[in-house]
Amino acid sequence: MLLVGMIAAFLAAALHVFIFYIESFAWTTRALSVFGMDRESAEATKEMAFNQGFYNFFLAIEAFAGIAIYYLASRPVGLTLALFGTGSMLAAALLLFVTSPDKRSAAIKQGFLPLLALVTLAAGALL
Repeated sequence: MLLVGMIAAFLAAALHVFIFYIESFAWTTRALSVFGMDRESAEATKEMAFNQGFYNFFLAIEAFAGIAIYYLASRPVGLTLALFGTGSMLAAALLLFVTSPDKRSAAIKQGFLPLLALVTLAAGALL
């Protein structure tokens, strides 16, 4: 169960690295089609998106660090970091879901892997 959780945490972190790239470096190009916006809106929100992208990157780093530490150094510390990282990802997705009804599809996509990771990691830790 823990292995499934760590795989889900890894995939969630990888998705957040992709989100980081889109928001921080491709906001006025690739993000136009991903987020369905026009170039003028992208230009107006470019600075905000750049900053927001780094939040996603830091969440990914936390989950990746948790996975690495779990397997290389300390299982309790690694599990704690993986749980906290994926829990933060899920919290962000839930906030998006609640506050932006037009982005609920994105929130579900963003939150599915962290939810799967949290459930399987917690179940594996308790068994």
